[in-house]
Amino acid sequence: MTLQAQKAVDGDARTHWLAVRPRLVLASAFMLFLELALIRWTGSNIVHLSYFTNFVLLGSFLGIGLGFLRVGRSRRQPYYSPVVLAALVIVVHLFPVTVDRDTEGVLYWTSLATTGPPAWLILPVIFCAAAAVLMGPAELVGRCFPELPRLEAYRYDLIGSLTGIAAFTALSFLSAPPVFWGLIAAVCYGVLLLPRPRSLYVGLVTVPSLAVVGFLLAETLHTGTLWSPYYKVTYQELDDPSVPSVTDIAVNGIPHQRAMPAAARLQLERQYGLPYERAVKPPQDVLIVGAGSGTDVAIALSKGAARVDAVEIDPKLRELGATLHPDRPYADPRVTTHITDGRAFLERTPRTYDLILFALPDSLTLVSGASSLRLESYLFTEEAMRAARERLKPGGAFSMYNYYRESWLVDRLASTLQRAFGHKPCVDVVSTAGHQAVITAGLTAADQRCAAPWPGAAAGTPPPADDDRPFLYLKDATIPPLYLITLGLILLVSLLAVRVVAGPYRRMRPYADLLLLGVAFMLLETKSVTGFALLFGTTWVVNAIVFGGVLVAVLAAVEVTRRFRTPPLPVMYGVLFAGLLLAWLVPAEWLLSLPVPLRAVAAVTVAFLPIFAANVVFAKRFAETADATTSFGANLLGAMVGGCLEYAALVIGYQGLLVVAAVLYLGAMALLPRRPALA
Repeated sequence: MTLQAQKAVDGDARTHWLAVRPRLVLASAFMLFLELALIRWTGSNIVHLSYFTNFVLLGSFLGIGLGFLRVGRSRRQPYYSPVVLAALVIVVHLFPVTVDRDTEGVLYWTSLATTGPPAWLILPVIFCAAAAVLMGPAELVGRCFPELPRLEAYRYDLIGSLTGIAAFTALSFLSAPPVFWGLIAAVCYGVLLLPRPRSLYVGLVTVPSLAVVGFLLAETLHTGTLWSPYYKVTYQELDDPSVPSVTDIAVNGIPHQRAMPAAARLQLERQYGLPYERAVKPPQDVLIVGAGSGTDVAIALSKGAARVDAVEIDPKLRELGATLHPDRPYADPRVTTHITDGRAFLERTPRTYDLILFALPDSLTLVSGASSLRLESYLFTEEAMRAARERLKPGGAFSMYNYYRESWLVDRLASTLQRAFGHKPCVDVVSTAGHQAVITAGLTAADQRCAAPWPGAAAGTPPPADDDRPFLYLKDATIPPLYLITLGLILLVSLLAVRVVAGPYRRMRPYADLLLLGVAFMLLETKSVTGFALLFGTTWVVNAIVFGGVLVAVLAAVEVTRRFRTPPLPVMYGVLFAGLLLAWLVPAEWLLSLPVPLRAVAAVTVAFLPIFAANVVFAKRFAETADATTSFGANLLGAMVGGCLEYAALVIGYQGLLVVAAVLYLGAMALLPRRPALA
């Protein structure tokens, strides 16, 4: 570190009222909390981000990396961060992007056309704003690093990150609205930023923080708005004399469900009654996946079901159904509710059913931390259909319906059922507008009653999706051009931003191996998130536990490196490659066959062994670097590149990411300096 940079750090150490260790923990916790809050809040108001959640994550990683690289280049406090956050909140509040309910068309894969700023305009704004916002807390974290030994600083950074995840998880559990996120941000800015000069502090910290809290409070108090762990849920009662007692429910600005009487729904749309017509056996035991506000449950009861298991992943949608649905289906003693992931329920339940129904399960959102995995992705794979078949009683049937938007999608799902059940299903295209269809398969061909035989899939229909590539809405094994163009622009902007903020690239040249470590680790983390989502469900609880578990594994690696004599780097690289090989060889099907406790132990071992070894490698290498902030910043920028590289899973599958990670770790090992600079 240069003399000027050290003077800047020493100045912070002397003038800040908070000691370095608690300051580092608080700044790290704030940094991760703010990142998670931005991902959730922007995705709830900009519908494009329901399909591009990863872009906010990429912007956050860029900002965090730039914040570390900026340390020592300026003695000014990062007052820009609260100002940009306030500007972002105001812009999104004034110009939200929602679905236009009066138009039809395809946006990306499945949604309707939108109102508000176009994607080419709002997405760059969101990306750049996320980078600028996160750069501030990251700079505050980075200024603490030179004041402590390398691994001790990293240790407190990880403790802070775990604290940030715990805080956000607690607020998710309480379904806290975003005004609480704004209050926490305001307090953290107020504590971490030095109030000198006072006028500058008031104008650039206090006023923007109050603006953020004010706008988020207005959004929170808006009538008919709830916040679940997944969505911003809005609802309103429709004024339609022909169909009384109808509540329209939207999530993240997208029309999602309608709570209305079962009789009215059956009269208006044939698809809701067809599963009961196509099943030969009158269903007594019914499983409904995607029960939502309860209309499908009410229909099952009206058809004579003696028992209904209603599976819904979102607790707030279930609560709305309990309070607003005119038929009050959830109050019926025949109904048992399960707030969990549908695929996880199928894998775990010992019960069997006369009818299993996938009732419009379209989450319209992505799993945070995975670039292309939607909440319902693992419901529509061939393995999921086989799991559903195993849960049918003799004479039972499986059915699903939705607005599939594309004819090839109907054929793909029908082909998936044909392969899983061993015979052709019934396919009823109820309406060509939006390709509204019902697909039903009996346990045997004799257990279904088709109006007409299905002619089979049209030429060019893609094969069934599987658990390794669960991308139902992706027709070809390619990365969509829109993603390629956007990711290319992100990398270009990132290169320019690094040059402008951090100076010449030669500063990071000695740490090229650390950059590759960051790229590879991001792929490992993605593989862990998707793997645990398959094994235990795509719920927010599982997601939070996985992220927390990754950080615990990283912290354990740091503590082991700090306290014990670990093997040389080449040996640790050998352990890492062994862990990657183990993860490659252990099939998901074998893990799913294990009892849940044993499955958890095996999954943790398989997933976290390479993560632990990779972070021992990083900790040993980081401990001997000459410039803590530059080397750490290079690693974080590598994580951003890894976030872009995640999209390779669309082509090679999630298992293929392990091969890419292995190649990157080989590159990092080859770039190890022969004579490491002394810390």
